[in-house]
Amino acid sequence: MPEGDTVYRAARLLDTRLSGETLLHADLRVPQHATADLAGAVVSQTVPRGKHLLTRLVRGDERWTLHTHLKMEGVWRVFDDGHRWSKPAHTARVVLRVGGREAVGFSLGVVELLATADEESVVGHLGPDLLGADWDPDEARRRLLITPERPVYEAILDQRNLAGIGNVYASELLFLGGLHPTTPVGAVTALPRLVARAHQALEVNKDRRTRTTTGDTRSPLWVYGRDGAPCRRCRTRIQQAKRGPAGRERTSYWCPHCQPDPPGPAPVTG
Repeated sequence: MPEGDTVYRAARLLDTRLSGETLLHADLRVPQHATADLAGAVVSQTVPRGKHLLTRLVRGDERWTLHTHLKMEGVWRVFDDGHRWSKPAHTARVVLRVGGREAVGFSLGVVELLATADEESVVGHLGPDLLGADWDPDEARRRLLITPERPVYEAILDQRNLAGIGNVYASELLFLGGLHPTTPVGAVTALPRLVARAHQALEVNKDRRTRTTTGDTRSPLWVYGRDGAPCRRCRTRIQQAKRGPAGRERTSYWCPHCQPDPPGPAPVTG
Protein backbone atom coordinates (compact mmCIF):
# COMPACT_ATOMS: atom_id res chain seq x y z
CA MET A 1 0.00 0.00 0.00
CA PRO A 2 1.51 3.36 -1.01
CA GLU A 3 2.59 5.49 1.96
CA GLY A 4 5.31 8.09 2.38
CA ASP A 5 8.14 5.56 2.24
CA THR A 6 6.72 3.94 -0.92
CA VAL A 7 6.44 7.34 -2.60
CA TYR A 8 10.00 8.19 -1.54
CA ARG A 9 11.30 5.05 -3.29
CA ALA A 10 9.22 5.78 -6.39
CA ALA A 11 10.67 9.29 -6.58
CA ARG A 12 14.19 7.94 -6.22
CA LEU A 13 13.57 5.42 -9.01
CA LEU A 14 12.30 8.09 -11.40
CA ASP A 15 14.99 10.55 -10.42
CA THR A 16 17.75 7.99 -10.92
CA ARG A 17 16.50 6.62 -14.24
CA LEU A 18 15.09 9.76 -15.89
CA SER A 19 16.81 12.90 -14.59
CA GLY A 20 19.03 14.55 -17.18
CA GLU A 21 17.33 12.63 -19.99
CA THR A 22 15.38 14.16 -22.88
CA LEU A 23 11.83 12.96 -23.44
CA LEU A 24 11.41 11.34 -26.83
CA HIS A 25 7.71 10.88 -26.21
CA ALA A 26 5.24 11.37 -23.38
CA ASP A 27 1.79 9.80 -23.29
CA LEU A 28 -0.49 11.18 -20.57
CA ARG A 29 -3.54 8.94 -20.71
CA VAL A 30 -6.00 11.26 -19.04
CA PRO A 31 -8.52 13.37 -21.00
CA GLN A 32 -7.32 16.79 -19.84
CA HIS A 33 -3.72 16.17 -20.92
CA ALA A 34 -4.05 13.59 -23.69
CA THR A 35 -2.78 16.03 -26.35
CA ALA A 36 0.13 17.45 -24.33
CA ASP A 37 3.33 17.58 -26.37
CA LEU A 38 6.35 17.14 -24.07
CA ALA A 39 8.81 15.76 -26.62
CA GLY A 40 12.18 17.46 -26.28
CA ALA A 41 11.70 18.38 -22.63
CA VAL A 42 14.51 17.47 -20.27
CA VAL A 43 13.60 15.74 -17.01
CA SER A 44 15.34 17.82 -14.37
CA GLN A 45 14.29 15.87 -11.27
CA THR A 46 11.55 13.96 -9.46
CA VAL A 47 10.90 14.82 -5.82
CA PRO A 48 8.45 13.38 -3.29
CA ARG A 49 6.17 15.57 -1.19
CA GLY A 50 4.30 13.46 1.33
CA LYS A 51 2.37 11.05 -0.89
CA HIS A 52 2.75 13.23 -3.99
CA LEU A 53 5.31 12.93 -6.78
CA LEU A 54 6.56 15.98 -8.67
CA THR A 55 8.47 15.32 -11.90
CA ARG A 56 9.92 18.58 -13.20
CA LEU A 57 10.46 19.16 -16.92
CA VAL A 58 12.32 21.89 -18.81
CA ARG A 59 12.15 22.83 -22.49
CA GLY A 60 13.69 26.17 -23.37
CA ASP A 61 11.92 28.77 -21.26
CA GLU A 62 9.08 26.37 -20.39
CA ARG A 63 8.91 24.76 -16.96
CA TRP A 64 6.34 22.07 -16.23
CA THR A 65 5.66 19.71 -13.38
CA LEU A 66 4.01 16.34 -13.85
CA HIS A 67 2.12 15.81 -10.60
CA THR A 68 1.14 12.22 -9.83
CA HIS A 69 -0.35 10.48 -6.82
CA LEU A 70 -0.41 6.72 -6.30
CA LYS A 71 -3.63 6.70 -4.24
CA MET A 72 -4.38 3.07 -3.27
CA GLU A 73 -3.13 1.03 -6.23
CA GLY A 74 -0.75 3.20 -8.23
CA VAL A 75 2.83 2.25 -9.00
CA TRP A 76 5.69 3.51 -11.16
CA ARG A 77 7.96 1.10 -13.03
CA VAL A 78 10.91 1.67 -15.39
CA PHE A 79 11.50 -0.80 -18.24
CA ASP A 80 14.65 -1.04 -20.32
CA ASP A 81 14.24 -1.61 -24.04
CA GLY A 82 13.28 -5.19 -24.81
CA HIS A 83 11.52 -5.78 -21.49
CA ARG A 84 7.77 -6.30 -21.36
CA TRP A 85 5.60 -4.31 -19.01
CA SER A 86 4.85 -6.11 -15.78
CA LYS A 87 1.25 -4.86 -15.62
CA PRO A 88 -1.61 -4.71 -18.16
CA ALA A 89 -1.28 -1.95 -20.74
CA HIS A 90 -4.80 -0.69 -20.10
CA THR A 91 -3.80 0.28 -16.55
CA ALA A 92 -0.98 2.59 -17.76
CA ARG A 93 -1.86 6.25 -17.23
CA VAL A 94 1.53 7.80 -18.00
CA VAL A 95 4.33 6.66 -20.31
CA LEU A 96 7.56 8.67 -20.40
CA ARG A 97 9.95 7.55 -23.12
CA VAL A 98 13.68 8.40 -23.06
CA GLY A 99 16.62 6.79 -24.80
CA GLY A 100 16.85 3.11 -23.91
CA ARG A 101 13.99 2.97 -21.44
CA GLU A 102 10.52 4.11 -20.51
CA ALA A 103 8.86 4.92 -17.21
CA VAL A 104 5.26 3.80 -16.84
CA GLY A 105 2.83 4.91 -14.17
CA PHE A 106 0.15 2.26 -13.66
CA SER A 107 -3.23 2.87 -11.96
CA LEU A 108 -2.22 6.34 -10.84
CA GLY A 109 -4.88 8.12 -8.82
CA VAL A 110 -3.86 11.60 -9.97
CA VAL A 111 -2.18 12.79 -13.18
CA GLU A 112 -1.81 16.55 -13.63
CA LEU A 113 0.45 18.71 -15.76
CA LEU A 114 0.98 22.23 -14.48
CA ALA A 115 3.48 25.05 -14.55
CA THR A 116 6.27 24.40 -12.07
CA ALA A 117 5.60 27.86 -10.61
CA ASP A 118 2.14 26.57 -9.63
CA GLU A 119 3.25 23.50 -7.65
CA GLU A 120 1.98 24.98 -4.40
CA SER A 121 -1.54 24.73 -5.77
CA VAL A 122 -1.34 20.94 -5.44
CA VAL A 123 0.98 20.45 -2.45
CA GLY A 124 0.87 23.75 -0.58
CA HIS A 125 -1.79 22.47 1.81
CA LEU A 126 0.42 19.67 3.13
CA GLY A 127 1.91 19.64 6.60
CA PRO A 128 5.59 18.97 7.30
CA ASP A 129 6.91 16.09 5.20
CA LEU A 130 8.09 13.20 7.38
CA LEU A 131 10.80 12.36 4.82
CA GLY A 132 11.47 15.89 3.63
CA ALA A 133 14.29 18.31 4.30
CA ASP A 134 11.68 20.62 5.83
CA TRP A 135 10.56 18.12 8.48
CA ASP A 136 9.48 20.09 11.56
CA PRO A 137 8.08 18.05 14.46
CA ASP A 138 7.00 21.14 16.40
CA GLU A 139 4.94 22.37 13.46
CA ALA A 140 3.40 18.92 13.01
CA ARG A 141 2.41 18.85 16.67
CA ARG A 142 0.99 22.37 16.46
CA ARG A 143 -1.19 21.39 13.52
CA LEU A 144 -2.40 18.23 15.22
CA LEU A 145 -3.54 20.23 18.25
CA ILE A 146 -5.58 22.74 16.25
CA THR A 147 -8.52 20.34 16.69
CA PRO A 148 -7.69 18.64 20.02
CA GLU A 149 -11.02 16.79 20.17
CA ARG A 150 -10.35 14.94 16.92
CA PRO A 151 -9.65 11.17 17.18
CA VAL A 152 -5.91 10.61 16.98
CA TYR A 153 -6.35 8.04 14.20
CA GLU A 154 -8.00 10.60 11.94
CA ALA A 155 -5.62 13.38 12.97
CA ILE A 156 -2.42 11.60 12.02
CA LEU A 157 -3.90 10.46 8.70
CA ASP A 158 -4.71 14.05 7.76
CA GLN A 159 -1.95 15.10 5.37
CA ARG A 160 -2.51 18.74 6.34
CA ASN A 161 -1.04 17.93 9.75
CA LEU A 162 1.95 15.85 8.71
CA ALA A 163 2.56 14.37 5.29
CA GLY A 164 3.39 10.74 4.61
CA ILE A 165 1.33 8.62 7.00
CA GLY A 166 -1.13 6.18 5.48
CA ASN A 167 -3.42 3.59 6.98
CA VAL A 168 -0.68 1.05 7.69
CA TYR A 169 1.42 3.44 9.72
CA ALA A 170 -1.61 4.97 11.44
CA SER A 171 -2.62 1.60 12.89
CA GLU A 172 0.93 0.55 13.70
CA LEU A 173 1.97 3.79 15.39
CA LEU A 174 -1.10 3.83 17.62
CA PHE A 175 -0.40 0.26 18.67
CA LEU A 176 3.20 1.13 19.53
CA GLY A 177 1.94 4.09 21.55
CA GLY A 178 -0.75 2.07 23.35
CA LEU A 179 -3.40 4.44 22.01
CA HIS A 180 -6.94 3.51 21.08
CA PRO A 181 -7.82 5.00 17.65
CA THR A 182 -10.64 7.10 19.14
CA THR A 183 -8.45 8.81 21.74
CA PRO A 184 -8.72 12.61 21.28
CA VAL A 185 -5.42 13.87 19.94
CA GLY A 186 -5.40 16.58 22.59
CA ALA A 187 -5.42 13.90 25.30
CA VAL A 188 -2.26 12.22 23.97
CA THR A 189 0.25 13.36 26.56
CA ALA A 190 3.05 11.61 24.69
CA LEU A 191 2.26 13.39 21.42
CA PRO A 192 5.91 14.46 20.83
CA ARG A 193 6.91 10.79 21.11
CA LEU A 194 4.18 9.73 18.67
CA VAL A 195 5.33 12.32 16.14
CA ALA A 196 8.99 11.35 16.60
CA ARG A 197 8.12 7.67 16.20
CA ALA A 198 6.28 8.42 12.95
CA HIS A 199 9.38 10.10 11.56
CA GLN A 200 11.61 7.27 12.72
CA ALA A 201 9.34 4.58 11.24
CA LEU A 202 9.34 6.12 7.77
CA GLU A 203 13.07 6.85 7.89
CA VAL A 204 13.87 3.25 8.82
CA ASN A 205 11.62 1.84 6.09
CA LYS A 206 12.36 4.20 3.21
CA ASP A 207 15.14 1.95 1.87
CA ARG A 208 13.48 -1.40 2.64
CA ARG A 209 11.60 -3.63 0.24
CA THR A 210 9.54 -5.05 3.12
CA ARG A 211 8.01 -2.47 5.45
CA THR A 212 8.26 -3.51 9.07
CA THR A 213 7.36 -1.95 12.41
CA THR A 214 8.22 -5.03 14.47
CA GLY A 215 11.84 -5.30 13.34
CA ASP A 216 11.15 -8.79 11.97
CA THR A 217 10.47 -9.04 8.23
CA ARG A 218 8.92 -12.50 8.74
CA SER A 219 6.22 -10.95 10.95
CA PRO A 220 6.51 -7.34 9.82
CA LEU A 221 3.43 -5.68 11.33
CA TRP A 222 1.85 -5.61 14.77
CA VAL A 223 -1.83 -5.12 13.94
CA TYR A 224 -2.48 -3.85 10.41
CA GLY A 225 -4.35 -6.38 8.26
CA ARG A 226 -4.48 -8.89 11.14
CA ASP A 227 -8.17 -8.76 12.06
CA GLY A 228 -9.00 -11.76 14.24
CA ALA A 229 -5.37 -12.84 14.62
CA PRO A 230 -3.76 -12.95 18.07
CA CYS A 231 -1.84 -9.88 19.21
CA ARG A 232 1.88 -10.52 18.98
CA ARG A 233 2.28 -9.19 22.52
CA CYS A 234 -0.71 -10.36 24.55
CA ARG A 235 -2.55 -12.86 22.27
CA THR A 236 -5.82 -10.89 22.41
CA ARG A 237 -7.66 -10.96 19.08
CA ILE A 238 -6.97 -7.96 16.87
CA GLN A 239 -10.06 -5.96 15.92
CA GLN A 240 -10.83 -3.68 12.99
CA ALA A 241 -13.37 -0.95 12.27
CA LYS A 242 -14.14 1.68 9.65
CA ARG A 243 -13.35 5.19 10.85
CA GLY A 244 -13.27 8.68 9.41
CA PRO A 245 -15.55 11.10 7.58
CA ALA A 246 -18.43 9.63 5.58
CA GLY A 247 -17.29 8.58 2.15
CA ARG A 248 -13.62 8.61 3.19
CA GLU A 249 -13.64 5.92 5.84
CA ARG A 250 -10.49 3.89 6.43
CA THR A 251 -10.08 0.56 8.21
CA SER A 252 -8.19 0.80 11.49
CA TYR A 253 -6.77 -2.14 13.40
CA TRP A 254 -6.05 -2.31 17.11
CA CYS A 255 -5.57 -4.63 20.08
CA PRO A 256 -8.33 -4.12 22.69
CA HIS A 257 -5.95 -5.09 25.50
CA CYS A 258 -2.84 -3.15 24.49
CA GLN A 259 -4.94 -0.18 23.29
CA PRO A 260 -7.88 0.09 25.70
CA ASP A 261 -10.82 2.42 25.14
CA PRO A 262 -10.04 5.95 26.33
CA PRO A 263 -11.72 6.86 29.64
CA GLY A 264 -14.56 9.39 29.24
CA PRO A 265 -13.83 12.96 28.16
CA ALA A 266 -10.13 13.59 28.68
CA PRO A 267 -8.55 16.92 29.51
CA VAL A 268 -6.99 18.74 26.61
CA THR A 269 -3.26 19.28 26.94
CA GLY A 270 -1.23 21.70 24.87
